[in-house]
Amino acid sequence: MRVVAVAVVFLALSGMAFAQSVPTYGEVDKDKSPSDIAAEKAAEKAYHKSLGNIPDKGSSSDPWGAVRPDQKTTVTKSKGKAGTAPN
Repeated sequence: MRVVAVAVVFLALSGMAFAQSVPTYGEVDKDKSPSDIAAEKAAEKAYHKSLGNIPDKGSSSDPWGAVRPDQKTTVTKSKGKAGTAPN
């Protein structure tokens, strides 16, 4: 009985291992012709040229930067009467 149980467990685990194989679907890739290679090189060159047209990031584009105090400055409390809010 133990032999049968071990065989069932072994077959169950080996079935999972076979499920991990990669199936081959579709057609096999063909060799590229010289015109295909030239077209890919031209597309790659155009891509790298277009990357040069992107402007460098200048300053921060924080829309609340003018409202928020700088981290270097400290906020001081105004000395007024107790119980009144400063204007």
